[in-house]
Amino acid sequence: MNRPAPIGISALLKAVIAAVKLVSAEEIMPRYLKVAHQHKSDGSLCTEADIATQAALTKKLQAVLNVPVLGEEMSAADQHALWKAGHDGLWCVDPLDGTSNFVRGLPYFAVSVALLREGRSVLGVVYDPVAKEMFAAEQDRGAFLNSEKLVGRNALGTLAQSLASVDMKHLKKKLASQLATHPPCSSQRNFGASALDWCYTAAGRYDLYLHGGQKLWDYAAGSLILSESGGHACSIEHDDLAQGDIWQRSVIAARDEKLFEEWKNWIRAV
Repeated sequence: MNRPAPIGISALLKAVIAAVKLVSAEEIMPRYLKVAHQHKSDGSLCTEADIATQAALTKKLQAVLNVPVLGEEMSAADQHALWKAGHDGLWCVDPLDGTSNFVRGLPYFAVSVALLREGRSVLGVVYDPVAKEMFAAEQDRGAFLNSEKLVGRNALGTLAQSLASVDMKHLKKKLASQLATHPPCSSQRNFGASALDWCYTAAGRYDLYLHGGQKLWDYAAGSLILSESGGHACSIEHDDLAQGDIWQRSVIAARDEKLFEEWKNWIRAV
């Protein structure tokens, strides 16, 4: 019996991976531990590396596929206009997710790039330039880590034995209090780079993931990588992660289906 050939990395994804690696080497790492920073109007940090990386990625991505590029380091008005213009194709870029870590020398930050069509991610790349880990996925083609099929660790225990990545910042007070005092899991982490949190969940490094409110560029690539690796995600409010406000979306996720259901049910019952 002839077996179908395994689906590998497409030419489009290879081109995006190459662009992200090159821009990271040229614009991000030479500035690591050396760059000045400033605060944006929302209180978050922005550096020269964020601006230069977004500009370089915009040029290179449009050379790969000439559709609009929506980046974190744009005005809200520009982002909304690009979202409306990009129904048939839109690059979504977070040039430096984890800028606070980058500025302080904490090696947990990443570049995140997604291609969206009709409002849904069809290609995603998250690159950690310190660890040199390239997480990538395409719709219906699987997820990859450094060009090898991403096969995450299976959950070995119960919800009570699980390790969770939890960002408390946008959670309702009652849920945050319960997680702080009586969590259903064994231990919790938060290292401050949402794109990597998605990928670490896909790889089974985290068993569970919870975030109270992410921007489009925080979840566009990572959510696809998780789903293509066999993981599961929804929001606190909706079973379909794609429902609700695209600009501020909560996340409940896990790689293991049984743990996902238990985690989701516990969170929603609080």
